[in-house]
Amino acid sequence: MRAKLPIINAFIAAVIASLFSWYYQNIKAQNYARGLISSPSELVSQSYNRTNIALLGIGGAGHEGGELTDSIMIASLNHKTHLVTLLSIPRDIWLTSSKSKINSIYYYAEKRSPGSGLVSIQESLNSVTGIPIHYSVLIDFSGFIKAIDAIGGITINVENSFDDYKYPIPGKENAEPESARYEHLHFDAGIQKMDGVTALKFVRSRHAIGDEGTDFARSARQQKVIYGFITSFLSPDSIFNVERVSALKNSISQSVQTNIPDAHVTALIKLGLSIDFEKISTFSIESQLYNPKNLAPYAGAWVLMPKNSWEDIHSYVQANLK
Repeated sequence: MRAKLPIINAFIAAVIASLFSWYYQNIKAQNYARGLISSPSELVSQSYNRTNIALLGIGGAGHEGGELTDSIMIASLNHKTHLVTLLSIPRDIWLTSSKSKINSIYYYAEKRSPGSGLVSIQESLNSVTGIPIHYSVLIDFSGFIKAIDAIGGITINVENSFDDYKYPIPGKENAEPESARYEHLHFDAGIQKMDGVTALKFVRSRHAIGDEGTDFARSARQQKVIYGFITSFLSPDSIFNVERVSALKNSISQSVQTNIPDAHVTALIKLGLSIDFEKISTFSIESQLYNPKNLAPYAGAWVLMPKNSWEDIHSYVQANLK
């Protein structure tokens, strides 16, 4: 499906912006110069003229399941056509080899061996999709939200009014009566200016009444915040404000983890800037999956498995890459 959704484009832009900020604080000048003068294809890892990057999002500290990668996408960049395809990976995919959902791979790998999480999830994504994953970028959403205050807040179009009567209050998990553990959240539909605290509540709400209480709606709200962030960041009030840019760099540098080698970052950004964002293609493998009724083999968890075989899913992925 062709995507002209600014939300999706903004997610990629957010990753690029995050890399820029992280990069300038951590990488030597000679690597920057090398990336500028070299062709991206000379430096960037690739297979069959494609570079595949896992884009991962975690809730972060203080968030229920904060180390689970509940947002998983793969950006496949075609070096010849300069087209990019975004592949969404459902977080509930069950991996028989690890006896867990794919969204827990990063967490368990880090627990066993700190620093191994990105490699582990790349291997899992390879087994699911059949394509090699060359790099990963992980954004801690809690830390990323702090950057909102650094740029003076963001503007969000809240599509649907909703109430959440069970938003957990930090530090009151065991308070009595039980109602004292929660805050009542209410958001009205329409254009709203949000600071970091409000935006954090907007994206973390999990128990809203109606459709806004679904994981799909929560993911959509997260994407809206990313889009709002990029829009605010690119405004003259922010991008030409030295103090705001400095504060932003400090916030983002604490929120991004990547295994992209130093010398490859500029080349990747250079490749990314050649992409026509109006021609991004998106697809998901969700249509190729089903929810088994017998949950016993999956520790009682609600999971997704291939309707036919993983090989069929691999073929489906190859057929949809642009």
